[in-house]
Amino acid sequence: MANGFTFKQFHVDDLGCGMPVSTDGVLLGAWAPLFAHGTILDIGTGSGLLALMSAQRSVESRNPIIALDIDVSAVKAATHNAQQSPWADRLRIHHADLQHWQHQQAPHSIDTIICNPPYFNFGQQANCDKRATARHTDTLSHHNLIESVKHLLTPYGIASFILPEYEGRLFITAAKTHGLYCQRLCEIRTTERKPINRLLFSLTPYECDTEHQQLNIHQQGQYSDAFIELTQSFYLKM
Repeated sequence: MANGFTFKQFHVDDLGCGMPVSTDGVLLGAWAPLFAHGTILDIGTGSGLLALMSAQRSVESRNPIIALDIDVSAVKAATHNAQQSPWADRLRIHHADLQHWQHQQAPHSIDTIICNPPYFNFGQQANCDKRATARHTDTLSHHNLIESVKHLLTPYGIASFILPEYEGRLFITAAKTHGLYCQRLCEIRTTERKPINRLLFSLTPYECDTEHQQLNIHQQGQYSDAFIELTQSFYLKM
């Protein structure tokens, strides 16, 4: 049996990179709005999950997809997974630091950004260095990430993220001070009786009203209808 996680149209092998496939990643990859034109940029791609989900969702528009990661093991895993997928011709994986890479690009040239960013600004770090890089902001602070997104997005571009609620609300507030506004916000609960534990949100450079949504992953001991509807194009058993 192959290692990793098999979806309906592709397989992801983490090959020792920092973060394996997670529900957070699948939620973001299924929810994030994608333009029907222009480049899609996956920042901190890890094993390539978000890049692959974006490729599946844009099969008709055939958007070029660029995926970046600072970790060599992640780039190796993402490259392998991209090459084994049906969309290898549209996926470009780069071993690059975002802040260095962005200055090699034309400003305001990316229409769609998708990113499952480092979560934690403080607290005990994971013992594994690769996992710590993926989970903590030491190598990519939220401030620097916001500045990079502002530099790269086209005037009507969209950047989408998932974060724990506390970090997510701080991120949204900080982004507004840099001229990035929350277009969509989805509050995630594991069940309807649990507190919000994740935020899915999309930012854009133009001022706009926020479209508010809510999603409960489970309902009455099973996956909720809303969760199934969102993810059924990917999960094998949905």
